[in-house]
Amino acid sequence: MAASGMLQRRDMLKLLTAGATAQAMAAHNALAAAPGQKLNVLMLCVDDMRPQLGCYGDPYAKTPNMDKLAARGVLFSRCYCQQALCSPSRTALFTGLRPESSGILSIGPHFRDTLPDIVTLPQHFKNHGYVARGIGKIYHNGLDDPKSWSAPHENTKVSGYTAKGQARLKERLAEAKAKGIDIKDKNKAPYGPAYEDPDCADNELLDGANAERAIEILREIKDKPFFLAVGFSKPHIPYVAPKKYWDLYDPAQFKFPDNQYPPKGAPAWAVQGLGELRRYDGPPQEDPLPEEWKRKLLHGYLACISYIDALIGKILAELDALGLRDKTIVILWGDNGYQMGEHGTWSSKHTNYETSVRVPLIVSVPGMKTAGRTSHALVEFQDLYPSLADLCGLSIPQHVEGTSFKPLLENPDRPWKKAAFSVYPRGGYLGRTIRTDRWRLVEWRKQKGGDPVVYELYDHQTDPQENVNLADDPKYAATVKELAAQLAAGWKAARPD
Repeated sequence: MAASGMLQRRDMLKLLTAGATAQAMAAHNALAAAPGQKLNVLMLCVDDMRPQLGCYGDPYAKTPNMDKLAARGVLFSRCYCQQALCSPSRTALFTGLRPESSGILSIGPHFRDTLPDIVTLPQHFKNHGYVARGIGKIYHNGLDDPKSWSAPHENTKVSGYTAKGQARLKERLAEAKAKGIDIKDKNKAPYGPAYEDPDCADNELLDGANAERAIEILREIKDKPFFLAVGFSKPHIPYVAPKKYWDLYDPAQFKFPDNQYPPKGAPAWAVQGLGELRRYDGPPQEDPLPEEWKRKLLHGYLACISYIDALIGKILAELDALGLRDKTIVILWGDNGYQMGEHGTWSSKHTNYETSVRVPLIVSVPGMKTAGRTSHALVEFQDLYPSLADLCGLSIPQHVEGTSFKPLLENPDRPWKKAAFSVYPRGGYLGRTIRTDRWRLVEWRKQKGGDPVVYELYDHQTDPQENVNLADDPKYAATVKELAAQLAAGWKAARPD
C-alpha cells in the first residue's frame, strides 16, 4: 500500500487493541446541544443519488422536499465520497476509516472480520446514551452491523419490484440456470427488468414501506435522544417507482451530456462500461445505446429521485408533527455519484471521476443562523462522523480519519481543507485520486504495489467535465509532481489551518 498519511491497517489494529481513549470533548457553541439537552440525529441515506436535485440547480429534477430541507440547512456543493461503490463508501462513512485503512475496497468482506472492535458512528451515539435505530439500506445489503444498533436493524419484506417484475426475474434466473450459468455467482446472474412504472401506492414498494416503518419508529423513540438512520434503495437501478412520479417528467425534453466518450488520453481501464446495465432485462446489447433507452433510463432515474423525495417529505412532516424538528439534526446524503451518459457510462459509478465521487450533502441543525446557505468548501464523507459527534457534544474517537465541518455550518465561506481524497481499484490497478480547488489528479499503480503506472490530470478551471487528460503534457509536469506529493501526504496534510 502506498504511503498516504492514512493509518495503515496494522496500526489501526494496534490502536483498537490498546483501547484508545477519545479526544477531548468538543466545545459547546451556538450549534452544539445546550447543557442537559441532547440533540437527536435523523440521517437520510440515499443509494446512488448524485447531486441531481432542484436545490443543486438541476433543470429537470422535481425535489420539493429536499429543496425545503436545503432551505433549512447548509448545502455542500463539493462533498466527495471515498469510493464510488456502495459498501466501501458506507463503510468509510460509518467506521470513520478510509478504504485503504479499513481494507474494504469491494462489496465484501464485512469490516468486522478485520476490525472487530471498531466503534461505528451509530454505535458511538448508542454508547453515549442514544437510542440507535436503523431501517432500510444503511450498510450494504447483507452486511449489517448488529453492534451499531440498540435494536435489530429493520428492512420490511416488501419487494422493490412489482409481482410482475419479480416473476420476470425468476424467469431470467431459470433461463440462465438452464444454460449452465451459476446463478449463485453475483457477477454472472442476470437481473430483473431495468424499470417498472406501476400505478400503485408508495408503500407497495420497498422504499415506501420502509418510510412508513421509519415514521412508526420515530413515534416509538420520540421521548428519548435518538440516532435514526433511514436508508432508501432508489434511485439505484432498477428504476421502479409509482407511475405518478414518472408522470412528472417529459422525456422528450431531456438533453444529454455532450461528453459521451472516454476522457482523451485516459487509460483504458479507468472508464466504466455498460456491462452492469446490460445484465438487466430490456437494454439492448448493441453499441451505442439507442436514444430511446437513454431517455428511458434518465426518465426512470428522475422518477425514482422524486419518489424518494416524496418519502423524505413524509418523514420530515412527521418529525415536525412530533415537535422534534427544533431538537433534531437532519442530514441527507447520497452514497456515491452516478454517471448518466458522462464518459459513455449509463446507470453506473465505479470510477474516480467527478461524476462518480461527488455526492449530495445537506445538513440542517436547530438554531443555525446560516440556513439556506451553500458551502463550496471541499468536504468528505469521512467528515460526517466527527461533525455529528462535535455537533452533539460527544467525544471524537481517535481512529476517525476526518475533520469536523461544524465551523463551516457557522461560516460556510471560511477557508477550509486543501483537498479531498478518493480511491477505486480497476483492472488490477489501484487508482487513488486527489481533488483540489482546481485540479483532479488520479494516480494508478498495480494493486500489489510498485511505482505509479500512469497519471490522469484534469483542470476544472478549463475542463470541468474532465474530458482531456493533461498528465502527459510537459507543460503540466510541475503540477503533476506537486499534486502527487499532496496525494502522498494524505488527508492529514490537507486539513484546514
